[in-house]
Amino acid sequence: MSRLEDDDVALKFVHTADWHLGRRFPSFDAADQLKLSRARLEVIDRILGVAEQTGADAVLCAGDLFDEPDPGKEWWEPLLEKLRKQQAARPIFLLPGNHDPLVPASVYHLDHSFRRGLPAWVHVIDRDDFEHALSPDAVLYSAPCRSQAGQKDLALSLPGRAAGDERIRIGLVHGSTFDIEGCQMNFPIARDAVLQRGFDYLAIGDTHNFREVPPGAGVPTVYPGAPEPTTFGEVDAGYVAVVFVTRRRRAIVRCDRVAQWTWEQVICRSIAELSALRDGSDRSHHVVRLTVDMRVPAAEYQEAEVILRDLKGTDAVHGRIGVMQLDRRRLLLDCSRIEDAFAGLPDVLRATAARLKALEDGDQAEAAQEALMHLYRSVQTG
Repeated sequence: MSRLEDDDVALKFVHTADWHLGRRFPSFDAADQLKLSRARLEVIDRILGVAEQTGADAVLCAGDLFDEPDPGKEWWEPLLEKLRKQQAARPIFLLPGNHDPLVPASVYHLDHSFRRGLPAWVHVIDRDDFEHALSPDAVLYSAPCRSQAGQKDLALSLPGRAAGDERIRIGLVHGSTFDIEGCQMNFPIARDAVLQRGFDYLAIGDTHNFREVPPGAGVPTVYPGAPEPTTFGEVDAGYVAVVFVTRRRRAIVRCDRVAQWTWEQVICRSIAELSALRDGSDRSHHVVRLTVDMRVPAAEYQEAEVILRDLKGTDAVHGRIGVMQLDRRRLLLDCSRIEDAFAGLPDVLRATAARLKALEDGDQAEAAQEALMHLYRSVQTG
């Protein structure tokens, strides 16, 4: 971002979206599901902290703040408490998205306890012709999603710039832009909507990665992305957009990281790689999908299990990785020399080991390997 003088900035705001409060993560263990769900709520303090640190004039929240229209009191009540603690001088705008549309059963409905409890400086976008003066020289236009799917271009539904209107005009909508290849369009947004409607910045939500559409445009249309990643592959999630608009109506966008968690996929093909993962950089706030792909002799197999326990943690000890999803289907026992470990055993046990080894390539291979490892451990512990 080019250097800006304070007296050249006419408007500052934070643009965020896609909090997905109440999102569940059923493919993870129960304890890890709670960590990942709570992270959606914890990041809001950091988002509002960015607004405080930058002296933002407003916070624009571009939809999908909840994962469904009403995720339950355990999610909207803590958010309500956080919003009540903010300074009244900084307005916050909550836009219903396609996950949390403005419907009778939603948290945004006038009769809902969440809506009724909001302080005066928090504004719900509940009209198709929503307009709010951010300052004498800046105005916000917005329109909510009223269903979970639709083909209406909400950006083009907003009013265009009238002749002689020299104010800073900001648009705020939720939907999909047409340049995402292979993505099914939901509430589509025309690529040039920001120009057609004479906006100086179009704040949008839906895609979970930080993106400017198209990159380097003279007048920005921006997805801030999800402030905490929601799945693997969201490599540009974890940010908010901090926007500075000059008196000449030029919007300059800064990308600020707010995420605590980093999601990554790791494949280990040797004990050395597995050890390096355990002994390497801090991953206490990483979500790791770990695939173990190796065939090792019994001693290394046992060592691999110890390392995996260290990485995952136990009920008594925290793991080296904050949240771990393990695929160990290709962690295989190399039985080619395992009989050496059983040389001193009674004949009946050596015969049992030989029969189990013979099952290595059959349908019962997994059970046979587990039994062999159990026998091996028993021998090692005397």
